Amino acid sequence: MAPLSGRRLYYTINFVAGLAIFFFGYDQGMMGGVNTSPDYVRTMGLGYSTYEGPSEGYVATITKPTRQGGIVSIYYFGTLLGCLMGGIAGDRLGRIKSMMLGSAWVLVGAALQCSAQNLAWMLCARVVNGIGTGCLNAIVPVWSAEVATHTSRGAFIASEFTLNIFGVVVAYWLEFAMGFVGSGDTQVRWRFPVAFQILPVLAFMALIPLMPESPRWLLKVGRKEEARIILGRLRSETGDPEDDKAVAEYEDIVAVVALEKQNSKRNSYISMFFGLHGGDLHIARRVQLSIWLQIVQEWVGIAAITVYAPTIFAEAGYSSRKSQWMSGLNDVTYMLSTLMAVVTIDRWGRRIGLYWGAIGQGISLILAGAFARLLKDNPEKAAQYGGAAAFFVFTYTAIFGATWLTIPWVYPTETFPLEVRAKGNAFGVVGWSIGNGWLTLLNPVMFSRIGENTLHIFGAINFLSIPMVWALYPETANRTLEEMNLLFASKSPWVWDEEAHFKKLKAERPELEHVGGSRLVGGGEIPVDVVDADEKGTSKSDL
Repeated sequence: MAPLSGRRLYYTINFVAGLAIFFFGYDQGMMGGVNTSPDYVRTMGLGYSTYEGPSEGYVATITKPTRQGGIVSIYYFGTLLGCLMGGIAGDRLGRIKSMMLGSAWVLVGAALQCSAQNLAWMLCARVVNGIGTGCLNAIVPVWSAEVATHTSRGAFIASEFTLNIFGVVVAYWLEFAMGFVGSGDTQVRWRFPVAFQILPVLAFMALIPLMPESPRWLLKVGRKEEARIILGRLRSETGDPEDDKAVAEYEDIVAVVALEKQNSKRNSYISMFFGLHGGDLHIARRVQLSIWLQIVQEWVGIAAITVYAPTIFAEAGYSSRKSQWMSGLNDVTYMLSTLMAVVTIDRWGRRIGLYWGAIGQGISLILAGAFARLLKDNPEKAAQYGGAAAFFVFTYTAIFGATWLTIPWVYPTETFPLEVRAKGNAFGVVGWSIGNGWLTLLNPVMFSRIGENTLHIFGAINFLSIPMVWALYPETANRTLEEMNLLFASKSPWVWDEEAHFKKLKAERPELEHVGGSRLVGGGEIPVDVVDADEKGTSKSDL
């Protein structure tokens, strides 16, 4: 049978990458239900449970929230380690082998978690699982970005995040169903959902060896013929490596690889973070943009809503079971909203999405907090104020899913040079791990001390993020990966200076326009035409 090519190959890669992202969402959503399982609470020494009748079953009460939060947050220590390992492996071993390596770690971690008998066992298992997840998070989006076209790169990755939130939904409803087994006090209520994550990982491991390696990585390591064939399969419905689009992209990547090899000293994490040997590439600037966008993603309130939404539903007068239904429906809304990101992320761009997302999220959080306060002060009007608070929880979740969920994950996959792209994306996962781990521990303390005012703080942070994006984050939508070196070539970090410098570089060499302008690339110090000229024996000049 002839190998897949064109759209069929494109969509198959999207689906296979989506399996890993589905697992990632499931793994995150899983602990919410595990933490409420009476047998888990008893096994880990987190509290006790009481029987509240046949309609509610056993309900757990947590007496050691710090220990509970520690079990959840130590996972992000694992993802921090894993993404750094994955960045190194991804650039050295390739995207495919690195994803297999991360999947193996996940399988070990999942097996250890679902068989855990005490706190220490569970903590070790969470770290191992986190290492595997961090590795996959560092590599899968990069692989997706490198096989996608520059006009659909955002939608390609955003569609995978629909599966990510579908994983959250599956985790929630599976654990909700497990609560009806027996009286809700069984081991299966938490061990089966933990073990279930193994299934998508096994499917991913079975399919990933059949997928093509990133043509950009192949060219980086000198496997030119393989890269040429794969680009032909990706850009042509007939799989023709001589297709005009495939040839143009191949030549662009070859030029970039040749130039980037001149700056190989910048490859280490330390060199990248501190900007050593980077010249006009300004790698350190890109590192900081990636880290902080992911940290701010957590500080715009999603972690707070995840924690506080069930409380709002309960205080609105809904029973325990009905509150669980509301939380589950909120997750479904979350998943459906990601489809809007698929449609808008490339058409409107990254900056517009972050702008309107921050405005909508900020307003929703402030109003949700206000109605939650009114709900506490006026319990006799629980239906009105509780319903309003619940509405703005749903609104916030939908806007986040359409904007801030996906864009901070897409941005780091686009902005780094090919030579260090996996390591660069790993820095984004570092920011995500820091933001998640930090707020997993901090949120319970904030809600216990200042209650619904916590939502006002996160609402304000949304508005503070707008000038940050406006001033520091240039637009990457509909620009090729090879153009990013020119976009960040300006010595100034301000967006207006970067855009002006980018236009100047393009205007100076209009004859170099290729498909999407991607011929205008370089290592930050020497333009492509100089390489071409040098190959013909003529002199070089500086950028």
